[in-house]
Amino acid sequence: MALDKPYKDIPGTLIFDAEQSRKGYHLNQFCMSLMQADNRARFKADQRAYLDEWSMSEEQKQAVLDLDLNRAMALGGNIYFLAKIGATHGLGFQQMAGSMTGMTEDEYRAMMVAGGRSIEGNRFIGEDGDAQARHQPQGRAGRKGVL
Repeated sequence: MALDKPYKDIPGTLIFDAEQSRKGYHLNQFCMSLMQADNRARFKADQRAYLDEWSMSEEQKQAVLDLDLNRAMALGGNIYFLAKIGATHGLGFQQMAGSMTGMTEDEYRAMMVAGGRSIEGNRFIGEDGDAQARHQPQGRAGRKGVL
């Protein structure tokens, strides 16, 4: 029997739970492999060939190739592991977080310095706040990563 997951009703939030961990195991192991310089060099030399060495789904591999972090998270990626992909490409965490919200790095930084997103309209899925999926890159079908 599946566990009750009331957190699934929080807009713009993916909780990395046991189900996500199982789904993303190989994707996250790939990300951790990028901690070694030799693996980063191999990945950068031929991304597709390196990805094909891992037992990931085609959808997970494509999310990595597109640098679509929102999609990778939906497919089981843990943001702390996925950060290794961005670092391999010379991207900072603020750049990556900004891309996940459809903002530039500067826009993202300004939003966070100003206190982050308003809670108004963002408490439950279906409200009309800026964190709702319809206002986010991950809410737009077919959108590629913006990094």
